[in-house]
Amino acid sequence: MTSSELLAIILGSGTKDLNAIDLSKKILEKFTDRKLHRITLFDLQSFRGIGKTKACRIIAAFELGKRFINRKKTSFIMRPKDVWNELADIRGSKKEHFVVFYLDIRNQIIQKEIISIGILNTSLVHPRELFEPAIKHLAAQILISHNHPSGDCSPSDEDLELTKRLVEAGKILGIEIIDHVIVSSLKFYSFKEHKLV
Repeated sequence: MTSSELLAIILGSGTKDLNAIDLSKKILEKFTDRKLHRITLFDLQSFRGIGKTKACRIIAAFELGKRFINRKKTSFIMRPKDVWNELADIRGSKKEHFVVFYLDIRNQIIQKEIISIGILNTSLVHPRELFEPAIKHLAAQILISHNHPSGDCSPSDEDLELTKRLVEAGKILGIEIIDHVIVSSLKFYSFKEHKLV
């Protein structure tokens, strides 16, 4: 759909002389893309056929769009330290949190999800819980991470076995697990840096 058609849907109707699409075109002719998101109620009400209700509707649509854009993740995961920084909220937790970063091809975060929360140092993760959101979010690759409440970031036998299972599942689905990073309050451990993935 064109911009004028989208704006016409928001308007709902035009005037006696102009239908909604033509009225939308007039608005878009006066306000370029750069100025449109800053349009005011006064600006809109200067157009014949746009009262306060329609003007509010347009402003609300733009505001909603801005909020979604601002919420969009723009962080990139390039190093294990980036993961450590992203997990500031769980690094010192007394419960183990298993967190997955769903990434695009440029290592930009599409979505970050807590897959499970364990008790003390145990967290159960099933491949289905990890890869279902990856497919939903169209992730090109995945980075997995969890915290060690003990403060020791060395991987346990269970961590090694789980990572191996998840990497194999990823190969079957064609979604690469690029690293597993264990974090604590003060440090981190990267499976990739230790050539374990």
